[in-house]
Amino acid sequence: MTVSEFSENLRVSWDTIRSHKVRSGLTLLGIVIGVTSVISVAAIIGGLNSFIAGKVEQLGSRTYYVARFPAGTPPFNLPERFRVRKHLEYDYGKQIRESVPGIASVTVMGTRASFFGGSNEIRYGSERVERVFLRGAEADYVEVLPLFSVEYGRFYTPDEDKRSAQVVVIGAAIAESLFPGADPVGKNVLLNGSMYEVIGVFAHDAGFLGGPGVDQFALIPLSNFRKHNPDIKELFLAFSVRPGYDMESVKDRVVEVLRRIRRVPPSTENDFEVFSSDFLSNLWNQLTGAIVVLTGVISSIGLLVGGIGVMNIMLISVTERTKEIGVRKAIGARSSDIRVQFLLEATMLTLAGGAIGILLGAAVAWTVRTVMPSIPAVVSPLWITLGVAMSAGVGLFFGYYPADRAARLDPIVCLRYE
Repeated sequence: MTVSEFSENLRVSWDTIRSHKVRSGLTLLGIVIGVTSVISVAAIIGGLNSFIAGKVEQLGSRTYYVARFPAGTPPFNLPERFRVRKHLEYDYGKQIRESVPGIASVTVMGTRASFFGGSNEIRYGSERVERVFLRGAEADYVEVLPLFSVEYGRFYTPDEDKRSAQVVVIGAAIAESLFPGADPVGKNVLLNGSMYEVIGVFAHDAGFLGGPGVDQFALIPLSNFRKHNPDIKELFLAFSVRPGYDMESVKDRVVEVLRRIRRVPPSTENDFEVFSSDFLSNLWNQLTGAIVVLTGVISSIGLLVGGIGVMNIMLISVTERTKEIGVRKAIGARSSDIRVQFLLEATMLTLAGGAIGILLGAAVAWTVRTVMPSIPAVVSPLWITLGVAMSAGVGLFFGYYPADRAARLDPIVCLRYE
């Protein structure tokens, strides 16, 4: 087929689609739904993946965490085998720091929050903030967890931690609520009934999808936390590995030290868990895996319905244009020309649906990015290409049977058709 013949077939196909706008539009719906769902979900998940990768980096790419139970296990509903484990102790950080050369920073931390059965309140004058996450940690805390970056003021020193100083570093949202339009550094607040001096404010971090972020945290020296919260037994530990040291080797050495401290028999498994910041990525991948499968099912149904609609409309078109097919064959059109014409018509129909779906998917991504700027949802060229390919594939697959049927029609029978 020459270029001019192909162009002519393309023009005829487009004219046919335009002459049946309503019918063509209804046929496109399935394709539009399928492509829109794929493009929008892919864009949102891509943006969320970037967000999670940034959070993992902020949690420390060379950081490990130690807890009584695995990451992602609800602390308020622990299985029996985790509940019987001994709690971590306040002096573990010091012993690890002294025993493992590859340790850059280490901190033990305790948290008082509603999901642990506690409640907190910060007051300044007539202003009050409740549901605060109160955390006690050692002075190395901000070195171990870069997510907690002090924007104003400073973090407390090892000396302040040692002497149990009444100082606190608060989240940006707490500072804005207690001190609207004023500098909070140097002010005294009532934290759970005790007076504390605000020495710093963390950089803004609202959290992930409505979850708690740095904005809701108040940090005090670990020794002070221990003094005021003797009932808190659930402690955690975090340590970072020095550059140049193998992370797995340092982690294994920490495990050895903890097993010795906790007197774990050689033939017994660890009675604690050590995990890296990648646990967040792993949890997210498990969640998005289910979302991707669900999206795949929805889009497949949409494309299948759209494909069946395309096949149906093309069969109707073949019936309506039987005499036209006979005339074309009578004046020299080959079966391949007829087949290409109808395949082009089906493919143009599905490509139009795919284009609309891509535009709608991009609109959804833009809306998400506008409403939630922390999620950089962007339609990548890969998914645009896949959207076009899916649309064209549906047109070719479901349009081939009607096109082949049209190509096989006998011109004499066609010319007699009424």
